[in-house]
This record gives sequence, structure tokens and C-alpha cells, in this order.
Amino acid sequence: MILLKDILFAVPVQEVIGTTDIAISSVALDSRKVAPGTAFIAIKGVVSDGHLFIAKAIDAGAVAIVCEVFPEELHPQVCYVRVPDASNAAGYMADSFFGNPSASMEVVGVTGTNGKTTVATLLFQLFSALGYTCGLISTVQNLIGQEKELATHTTPDAVSIQGLLARMQAAGCTHVFMEVSSHAIHQHRIAGIRFAGGVFTNITHDHLDYHKTFEEYLRVKKRFFDDLPEAAFALSNLDDRRGAVMLQNTPAKKLTYSLKTMATVKGKIVANTLDGLVLDINDIEVHCRLIGIFNAYNLLAVFGVATMLGQEQHQILKVLSNLSGAAGRFESIRSDKDKLLGIVDYAHTPDALLNVLATINQVRVDGQQVITVVGCGGDRDKAKRPIMAEVAATHSAKVILTSDNPRSEDPEVILNEMEAGLNPTLIRRVLRITDRKEAIKTAVSLAQTGDIILIAGKGHETYQEIKGVRQHFDDHEILKEAYKQQQR
Repeated sequence: MILLKDILFAVPVQEVIGTTDIAISSVALDSRKVAPGTAFIAIKGVVSDGHLFIAKAIDAGAVAIVCEVFPEELHPQVCYVRVPDASNAAGYMADSFFGNPSASMEVVGVTGTNGKTTVATLLFQLFSALGYTCGLISTVQNLIGQEKELATHTTPDAVSIQGLLARMQAAGCTHVFMEVSSHAIHQHRIAGIRFAGGVFTNITHDHLDYHKTFEEYLRVKKRFFDDLPEAAFALSNLDDRRGAVMLQNTPAKKLTYSLKTMATVKGKIVANTLDGLVLDINDIEVHCRLIGIFNAYNLLAVFGVATMLGQEQHQILKVLSNLSGAAGRFESIRSDKDKLLGIVDYAHTPDALLNVLATINQVRVDGQQVITVVGCGGDRDKAKRPIMAEVAATHSAKVILTSDNPRSEDPEVILNEMEAGLNPTLIRRVLRITDRKEAIKTAVSLAQTGDIILIAGKGHETYQEIKGVRQHFDDHEILKEAYKQQQR
């Protein structure tokens, strides 16, 4: 049994009405998950305000209400606790409720615009191959050892994440690698987690629909490093012009990685082909299956984290050479007899798309054309739409603009806004096919032997969201189906 006063231990409390000497059976942010004995935390969210559901939570059996504003009507059998920030309180309360799970594991957070999933996944694969039982919290999936569950958010809510960490601890996990999104930092979803280290990959134009300005997006990312404890490490990409900024003011041990300048982890690309990378990392040469400069940076980050967690350099590189990366991240799918090469990638920002196309153009041979299928998500940052189209058309022989996840928006409007970024020269390379399945099939039919087809934007996703309804859709499946149809 745990008492309310015990899970409020690390929370700044402004006022209490009632007694905190009451047993708590669960902690919940959603009134629909309240059961008898629950402490309900009322959070003012982006979409809804938990304060509006306090009465519903009490009816469902909540015995404690943690909130920022007391309701007008108080139930005599319920304890009310007023706090300055309920989102922040949720993380610390959940951490205490679940027995401080992160304290007994090495938890490493990876943040940045691009590369989070790959770095976290590679770390999970690396440490698993080294014999450790590990946890992974990522955009693609959450893993507890080899137990898989689909992810609904890049970083779950504060209560869910502490519950997940507790399950990892119970399963014997010694290391946990997790993506840390800007939304999660801003909304205090990671409050209460004791991080052993943090990684900064890069920062580019993204999520401005939420953060409004790039400066605010940058400030939120930096807060993750500012809040790291002195005993942790902070590893930053020195080749990103904000990489050094991330390390300013952090009390953690400062480390860097770079391909261009001196750093704690210094890399050099010896070879970059469709068969993989040959890298020199701190004067040791290694061949890796991953392709492209952006993956060279990901590998440097993984190497840096592994060394900070006490692993021997040669053993790290031996395992790294056999790793394959994350699903839907520069994932190649060849047609029979290698006539065509399809690449499925999650690139959904201008910078990520440019990186993928630059990589393809660096490793392709003369005569190989690049055909890109790309769209932009609805109800998201509209400013990047014309830029995405311009990047695709500038670096591809042919482009097919299509739907991504239009969500509540009209897909035709999204495509209009993408086309606005194309000058008369570029638009001659562009087709417009709203139906994504038909767009992929058309790309395959246009391709000649040896051509490379990039299908960008959805990566690992196995759904398409149209008018608020998710339906099954997998770029991998459609591409393979198109290959078969072409061979008939």
C-alpha cells in the first residue's frame, strides 16, 4: 500500500484540503482510466482541460484530486491537492507510485529533429547484442527485452512512461533507450525520470505548428540538457550549429561527436556506397550496413553513448558493423533480380528529405534516376509544404506529389500548397496523384532498370489517416505489390 503523502514527496504543494494519509491504488490523467482508490491529476492539455473531468473522476472512484485550480464543489471524502504545475507533478507522482524505476536502470534520452529513432534503436540493438536486457521507447515501437508493443506517441504521457519503465525494471532491464520529443519536454512527460545521459542529434524546421517559433523549439530542446543531473553525460553533435548551444549551462559531463572537427568522438567517412559505410571512428576503421552521411552521425552518437556506459571500443564497433537500423528509416526493398531499388523513409521535414536525397545521389551511379513519392501531413506545420516539394523536385529526376496523412484537411489543398514551392523548371518534373497507392504504383511503372524510387514521409507507419479515420496502409506492402504487377 502506498499513501498519497508518499507519492507527493517530490512535488511542490501549494494547498491541501483533506488528508493525504489515504491509500492510493493507481494514478491517472484520464478520467476514463479512474478506478476506486485512484489519484486523478487534472492537467490543462492542448486539446482538453482535465479540470473539467474532476467530477467524473470522483464518480468513478477517485479519492484524491491533484489540480492547479480547486473546483467550486468539494467532496468531503476526497483529498484535494493544489500544485503550481500539474503536468510536472504527474511525472514525479508517477515515479514515486511505481517505485522510482529509472533509478535502478541506465536511461538514455535521445532528442533532436532527425535521427532520434535510429540512434535509440541502434543503442537497443547494440546493448542487446552485448548481452544486456534492454528497453526501447520510440516512435516505431516500445520494447521490453524482446516483448513488443506498438507506440502511440514518440514519448508517452508521464504516467504511462513511468508504468512502462516499471515493467522494464521488473523484466530485468539494465538499460533503457528512449526518444525524447520536444512535445514531451514542453509538457513535462519526462519529469521524474533519472537520466544517465542525453544525446542531441540535430535541429531543423519542424513542429512549428506547436512551438510557433524556431527559437521556442530550440529553447525547449535545450531544456532537456539544462535539466540533466551532474552525474549524467550530455553528448552533442558539434557539426550542427546549435550543437554547442545545447551543452551551455548543462551540469552534466559534456561530450561531442563530429565528422568535420575535433570532438570526443571523431569520425571520418572512408567509403559511402549502397552496400554501406566504411567509417574511421577515433582512428579505428569499421564497415557498417547503414548508408549515408546522416547515418554516419547516428553511428558516432551510438559509439559515444556506448563508451560512456562503460563498453570497450573494439567490441562496440564489432557489434555496430552488423546492425541494420530502425524500420522505415532508409529501408531498402529491391525488386526481383535487383531491377529496381525502392527506399522507404520516414523523412517528413525538409532537412530529413534533403539528407535522404543527398545520400541517394551520392551513392547512385550514372544513369540511375531518382523518382520520389512525397506528401505532407495535414493539421501540421504548413510552412514546410512548399519547401518539401522544392527539395524533392530539385534533387530528383521525377517527383510524384501525393497524400501523406491528410487527417482533417483536404488533400488537394495540401498538394496546392506544396506546388506553390515549384518554379516553372521544377514543376515539369512533377506529377500529382492524390491517391498514395496509385502514386507508388505509378512511380514503379515509370522506373527503368536500375532506377531508385524513394517513398518518403510515412516510413514505419502502417496506416493512413483521412478525415479522422485511420485505415491500414503500408508503403512497404504497396511497393512490393507494384513490383509484382510490373513483372506480369
